[in-house]
Amino acid sequence: MNRQQKGWQQLFLFSLLPLFLAIFGASGWLWWNWAISPAQLNAAKPQQIQIPPGTATQQIGTKLEQAGLIRSKIAWDLLARYISSQKSNGGFQAGTYELSANQPLNEIAQTIWDGKVIQVSFTIPEGWSLRQMADYFQKEKGWFSSQDFIDAASQIDRKKYPWLPADIPFLEGFLFPETYQVTKERITPQAVVQLMLERFEKTALPVYQKSQNQELNQPKFTLKQWVTLASIVEKEAVVQKERPRIAGVFVSRLLKGMKLESDPTVEYAFGIRQTPDKPLTFAQVRKPSPYNTYATPGLPPTPIAAPALESLKAVLNPESTEYLFFVARYDGTHVFSRTLPEHEAAVVKIRRERQR
Repeated sequence: MNRQQKGWQQLFLFSLLPLFLAIFGASGWLWWNWAISPAQLNAAKPQQIQIPPGTATQQIGTKLEQAGLIRSKIAWDLLARYISSQKSNGGFQAGTYELSANQPLNEIAQTIWDGKVIQVSFTIPEGWSLRQMADYFQKEKGWFSSQDFIDAASQIDRKKYPWLPADIPFLEGFLFPETYQVTKERITPQAVVQLMLERFEKTALPVYQKSQNQELNQPKFTLKQWVTLASIVEKEAVVQKERPRIAGVFVSRLLKGMKLESDPTVEYAFGIRQTPDKPLTFAQVRKPSPYNTYATPGLPPTPIAAPALESLKAVLNPESTEYLFFVARYDGTHVFSRTLPEHEAAVVKIRRERQR
């Protein structure tokens, strides 16, 4: 073969190179995505698949194949072996996943390797009681019964949480109010309680512990007293800027030996809720209960709600004030008074304004 013939042959081969690359690329793509179901072309709907703890890699492939998410378990096994060889740490993780036959095999595998399980959220507003939380999980979320949640919140694990007060019968006040993300596997009363308790431990407890190491001109509260008073402040305060002043009023009353006379404690004690058109009656505020601060001096036996971090901080740094009384307006703010006659006059004035 002369030089000219060789030149033409090389030119011909080079001209076929793009075709060879296209064929090889297409076949490689087909092999790589061989575990994709034909439903990919029809925009298959995502579906949930659960991988129990301890499931072997090959068993995962079988479950994916049976669910119609992949077509070939062999392709899964090959890819899983390749991923495992490339990554020194980790592994395919258990959990509930939302996957689609539209996804390439490598994307499905990476999702399971990274443990990108389905997460759901729940929100506990500031000032909610255990009962309100329990009803929320049952009626709005439908995750478990309210009684199961109450039971879980009545289990005090002091070995795991040694900082918890020794004389609390349940975790009222210590389940931190916030929005949480949780995996489906953790939707149990015990797991939810643990998650909220751990958030209190991480967010609120350090604030209290730091205050105990500082020289403050304020009375020292025990952990339970701190959370209890903060829960009352939380229920009384609507406007953020009033929290320190309301805390200051209650601290002053405690120092003077006066009863706190807080309406929310009466509501908590007897499971009632007053409204502007139906305020508490004299009979209700005089009814004996350890939680009724009109009838019983000092703080209630336990917190009455889940206080926000702002209320907890307000109790540690209350406003220094001469006010000893306050009454709520109908816009969320309060009228503060120094003496009982001033307070009674403010109550009459607000009621008259309400009747106009």
